[in-house]
Amino acid sequence: MVALKMSSLLQCRLKLLFPFHHPYSNSILPCPIPPLLYPRRQTVRILCAKRTGKQRYPSEKKKLKLKQKETLSPVTNKFEGIWRLSKLAVSVQNDPGKDFFQVASMLPEEAFSVVRKSFDARKILKEAKFVYTVDMDVSKLLSLEPRTWDFISRLEPKVGLIEHMPRERINRDLTSIVHDFKDSNGGTLSREQGPNNDPGDSHKCSTARKPKIAVVGSGPSGLFASLVLAEFGADVTLIERGQAVERRGRDIGALAVRRILESESNFCFGEGGAGTWSDGKLVTRIGRNSGCVLAIMNTLVHFGAPKNILADGKPHLGTDRLVPLLRNFRQHLQSLGVDIKFGMRVDDLLIQNGCVVGVQVSDSTNKLQLDCKKLGFDAVILAVGHSARDIYHMLLSHNVDLAPKDFAVGLRVEHPQELINSIQYVSDEDEDSPFKLESTSRNCYSFCMCPGGQVVLTSTSPSEICINGMSFSRRASRWINAALVVTVSAKDFDALNFHGPLAGVEFQTEFERRAAIMGGGNFVVPVQKVTDFMENKVSVTSMPPSSYRLGVKSANLHDLFPNYMTDALRYSISMFDKEVFYIFPIYYSAFQFPCSFDNIQTKLKKLFFFSKFWNFQLPGFISKEALLHGVETRTSSPIQIPCNSDTYESMTLRGLYPVGEGAGYAGGIVSAAVDGMYTGFSVAKEYDLFHGDIESVLGKAQSAGLVKY
Repeated sequence: MVALKMSSLLQCRLKLLFPFHHPYSNSILPCPIPPLLYPRRQTVRILCAKRTGKQRYPSEKKKLKLKQKETLSPVTNKFEGIWRLSKLAVSVQNDPGKDFFQVASMLPEEAFSVVRKSFDARKILKEAKFVYTVDMDVSKLLSLEPRTWDFISRLEPKVGLIEHMPRERINRDLTSIVHDFKDSNGGTLSREQGPNNDPGDSHKCSTARKPKIAVVGSGPSGLFASLVLAEFGADVTLIERGQAVERRGRDIGALAVRRILESESNFCFGEGGAGTWSDGKLVTRIGRNSGCVLAIMNTLVHFGAPKNILADGKPHLGTDRLVPLLRNFRQHLQSLGVDIKFGMRVDDLLIQNGCVVGVQVSDSTNKLQLDCKKLGFDAVILAVGHSARDIYHMLLSHNVDLAPKDFAVGLRVEHPQELINSIQYVSDEDEDSPFKLESTSRNCYSFCMCPGGQVVLTSTSPSEICINGMSFSRRASRWINAALVVTVSAKDFDALNFHGPLAGVEFQTEFERRAAIMGGGNFVVPVQKVTDFMENKVSVTSMPPSSYRLGVKSANLHDLFPNYMTDALRYSISMFDKEVFYIFPIYYSAFQFPCSFDNIQTKLKKLFFFSKFWNFQLPGFISKEALLHGVETRTSSPIQIPCNSDTYESMTLRGLYPVGEGAGYAGGIVSAAVDGMYTGFSVAKEYDLFHGDIESVLGKAQSAGLVKY
């Protein structure tokens, strides 16, 4: 439970409850309005992760309207079910911590539970606040404190603040969900015959035996697909080119200490996927309260993750917690009969009559592929990561449709943690940035912030340099880093004479090789002070320290990218250093001329008011202590493998199910796990292991072709 002094907060609710005090609803800001720093056409459009207002897609607007209609519908019985109270703000000084939850002394704490706790440190607030979402169990509250009857009778739904749920939402892990389906259908179907060892067998197996399913890749999507299928009774073989987390950890240690790169066991390849030795973030745009995300989160808790990830606004695990979690996950899969083959690489698909009937594998430590084996399967779930470039080439050789996809390339910026803390939580300075730069038409954004983290090498070849950020659960290092990246597309690939489905892969490789040359080899990373990057100069001496353990070399990173990317990065950095109004591009279209002066004044007031919700200011971001590292290229997959939106099967090759980040449908631990989970249910249904409706429990799956990270 989370400690929380809410005497003043909930006692105020008891008096009248309405109007509910919104922590950010200060009075409308007065005119006159200060002039815009830049005309609208000169603003770099930095898109936030969650679309709002006119940026929402029509489907999102429709969903929001339906939700609001449901929320505001009359409550039939206020004295049953759950009342959810949102946006309960408590200042940092009044929040005693996260290990105990305490309500007003007159209320029984057993009736309240924390659903979400987030931290709001935006500078528009007078002070930083913790923001809570709390569920109130009416039955428990009335049984323990009957005098609250009058308080409950006054409650009314209010969008975004108060919601009534007729019954408690029971959050279960994936294993429990599958068991419930099996119990409702009398268990799994009986299987009498032996497994299929002949690659020439038909695409769909006989219902008299267990279907043999190969899952290629043990990242989040592969693990969750394997879990679903194994729980339903399929004969699952999990094939991983890398090593188990124990040996993988030793291989990564050898890289950090002795500069020995194992090409098949590193920061990208191995049990758990690339996310294991990364920041361990569990954030997603799918929706934290959606059934599919809650199933993933509860499953992670079931295998050893701390329970606070269910309530934290921005949940984070860290590599040190992911390692034992993955070990527990593996042991559970093995107890279900899953055959896990570490150190085995898939070199080819076995195809007959347009159907996948198996895979050709070899020992991943043997580059000559002298020990090839052919294994027969009824279906293959391809759950590789976006660094498995050899898989893309193999698919292309079989004429599997690969669609080039936009992604982002850039640098990783690192500051001392103490500096960012002082800027974010202490500094009240409002100085103009000395750098006045022309805007660009490129989207540039930051992501994957790693507080208390370090910069690590994610290359899979000695001739390339690619980096990422990671952190442990305590986030206790001296540094904080984040990616600063520019969106690139097919026209950028064409400009460098890269064409075809794998043009994006060639684009990535080109800049990774350039970075390796600039660093001088031996995994040394080229770096440049942020101030020098802004002034296009190189400092040979007095470089600030870096968390990157394999060495850095001063270089001019302007020589790394084309001018349009460098200009976009410089402009975005300058915008970080001063106040940015993100709302302007959204509301510019609200003005339709001719219109009256009163109408203009009303719109301007609204414009200025809402811009205060989105302003962002980090004076001091451009610092001599800040260091840019090159290069970050593997932000997401450069290709997408088209598949059927209902069955998840490849559009060009039957029996092949491309899922997760490598297939272009995910971009993080949670979204990849969700994709693998739904694919597992789809394959189970295809082979008559499952006859229910998963969408009735977990909600509708994300449509294929639409990526939501």
